[in-house]
Amino acid sequence: MVDRIADPWGPRTPYGPGERWPVRVDSFLADGHTEADVQRWVPSASILHSNGDAMDIAVIDDRIVGVRGRPGDRVNHGRVDPKDLYGWQANHSPDRLRRPLVREGDRLVETDWDTAMGRIVARSKELLNGPGGWGHFGFYTTGQLFLEEYYTLAVVGKAGLGTPHMDGNTRLCTATAASALKASFGTDGQPGSYTDVDHCDAIALWGHNVAETQTVLWMRMLDRRRGPNPPAMLAVDPRATPVAREADVHLALRNGTNVALLNGLLRELIHRGWYDGEYVRTHTVGFDELCRVVDDYPVAKVAEICDLPARQIEQAAELLGHSERLLSTVLQGFYQSNQATAASCQVNNLHLIRGMIGRPGAGLYQMNGQPTAQNNRECGADGDLPGLRNWENEEHVADLARLWNVPVDTIPHWSPPTHAMQIFRYAEQGSIKLLWISATNPAVSLPDLARVRRILSKPELFVIVQDLFRTETAELADVVLPAATWGEKTGTFTNVDRTVHISDKAVDPPGEARPDLDIFLDYARRMDFRDKDGNPLITWTDPASAFEAWKECSRGRPCDYTGITYARLRAGGIQWPCNEEHPDGTERLYTDGVFNTDPDYCETYGQDMLTGAELLPDEYRAKEPRGRAFLHAVPYQPSPEVPSDEFPLLLTTGRTVYQFHTRTKTGRAPQLMHAAPEAWVELNPTDADKLGVGEGDVVRVESPRGVVRARARVCGVRPGVVFLPFHYGYWDAPADGDGHIRAANELTITAWDPVSKQPIFKVAAVRVVKEADSDGHPSPAPTVGGPAPLDGSGIPATVGGPAAEAPARGE
Repeated sequence: MVDRIADPWGPRTPYGPGERWPVRVDSFLADGHTEADVQRWVPSASILHSNGDAMDIAVIDDRIVGVRGRPGDRVNHGRVDPKDLYGWQANHSPDRLRRPLVREGDRLVETDWDTAMGRIVARSKELLNGPGGWGHFGFYTTGQLFLEEYYTLAVVGKAGLGTPHMDGNTRLCTATAASALKASFGTDGQPGSYTDVDHCDAIALWGHNVAETQTVLWMRMLDRRRGPNPPAMLAVDPRATPVAREADVHLALRNGTNVALLNGLLRELIHRGWYDGEYVRTHTVGFDELCRVVDDYPVAKVAEICDLPARQIEQAAELLGHSERLLSTVLQGFYQSNQATAASCQVNNLHLIRGMIGRPGAGLYQMNGQPTAQNNRECGADGDLPGLRNWENEEHVADLARLWNVPVDTIPHWSPPTHAMQIFRYAEQGSIKLLWISATNPAVSLPDLARVRRILSKPELFVIVQDLFRTETAELADVVLPAATWGEKTGTFTNVDRTVHISDKAVDPPGEARPDLDIFLDYARRMDFRDKDGNPLITWTDPASAFEAWKECSRGRPCDYTGITYARLRAGGIQWPCNEEHPDGTERLYTDGVFNTDPDYCETYGQDMLTGAELLPDEYRAKEPRGRAFLHAVPYQPSPEVPSDEFPLLLTTGRTVYQFHTRTKTGRAPQLMHAAPEAWVELNPTDADKLGVGEGDVVRVESPRGVVRARARVCGVRPGVVFLPFHYGYWDAPADGDGHIRAANELTITAWDPVSKQPIFKVAAVRVVKEADSDGHPSPAPTVGGPAPLDGSGIPATVGGPAAEAPARGE
């Protein structure tokens, strides 16, 4: 039995290069139940992070009582993240939404489905039939629905209403992953496989606190590190995360300088001859320009920009240059920072010039932050066209029009899809008059929250919220629809290494709550969407038929699902593409060095990395890619906001291992809530001394946009940087009862990457002011993970006790 709050990663099972990762089955059953009591085990996968861990849901008397990992699955070999071990308990929370709500004056009151949907449809038809039509509709979805739901929503928006204003909160976490993959390789889709951990001789983690965001992937890395011939490890992060503490080289660089660092590392690799010239000549475009740009970034200059010791940069270059099988992972430290897509493409460049792609151990994960973010991108509910099609390619649009049997001009393709930040701007300006928000909580997760609240509170904006609970966003809605969640509906979803899993319905949802698919289908039916022959636009009626429709949409595209069935998925995860050519799925892409950059096949014609300007099709064709990958050369530019005399520190936001997003579910699981109950502020000891702040003191963090108050944790964050977890909103009263806001995004800036349009959460200028002594109370920050206190602090360790004990059984 392991206390998985005190030890989120569980016991080690070491193994060597090329060996199979040993099985370890994690499980947790509540209320004293044993596996002998379980009446049904229902297949599913993780919903509270992006790793895609396969698990079974335990059911007794039509009630979920726990979970266990699936030992035979390719992703996790039986292991389960702590959020998944305990987070399912939120399904039973007494404050679940059970009936629809509608706004009457200043109150939300319960109603029936006909009344709630009637209001939505009446407003929709009024807007659709009036001046401006489709331009008044905006959809803002999530990275946590199922594939079948995303595809249905995409058809409703793109072929039913014809609006380009569709995006998801995947714009906050994974848009840069998609942009970087498209920019370098021609289409979305991760090149590597999780099994690359088993073969690599070096691991580089670029702004990725994998220990707290994908704990099972970290377990795999730790097990390699504890076995024979372990891989070397490089961590790039301004905080002393568990990854940074494990790494052989830790670059705690200044926030917002990622491009300068990568340019310097690339220069070192090229100057020292640590690159594969033959691979570069045969399989890439742009090497000469890359050499020209990075030549301006010698180590001394990079050290000054990034505020790093020059020798550390050289050590990092040596680690990268001496490896023969390099695995890289990239996440929010790059995606939510300055020059996000440019920095992520430099990681792609590093792998391309070294020929480290398409073979065991030479892996690359442009990670996702959410469990079904990949499906949102594939299905087009985030603004892209379904099937990873190119919105500028007339034949790709015509192909969709034939599939859906609608006029080509119905499908929005006359300008770039509207990204999330622009959708909210249009709502602010009044052109978007109906905003449908599903399974996400922008009143906590978007930047500059005071502005977001003003937008959502506009009387002329009709806001629909589809969720499990009365979130901060739901409180501002005109109609709230109660949704079913994981374990209460059937569907599929796809993880970072393209592994598709099925999650079957285990129990009924509470009250009158409905699956998101049923809600979207009901809306389409009530709106009477028709194809050009007068037949119903959407012909599917349940998850299985929706999946079959999606398979046809994916046929011949990079994300080809045509060889996948529900029956096959119930036996274990399968990686796309899976079709006649690859009947068992595809472990790695680009094994032959041929990339998806053909002008007739690619997903994008490219953008300028500094401005985001779209390139013309003829400009793209003139590059003559011929299946070669693109090397993007980009000079460093400073962040849009830098410290000043008034605001001398840099804020960065992030996560803890115990919470997910705005805690809609994890905040209702007792073990997780007790481990990280409220927000905290991380300070470096040097900064804390200057401010007269000690452990647990109440501090005020101020930016030009807002104020947050919380207790301080003095720990290993780099000097000059302040860290706040972004999970915390308003629905739980803070422990000290002062009623102050704890949401980190009160402070963050309204700015985004020019290419991916991902908001920048990592570089806000702030100041910190001490407000009160600790009175003997330490910060509520966990002692596990990034906020681990300094040695000798005497702060009680974070533990879960008997309520968090869970079996971890080996083979």
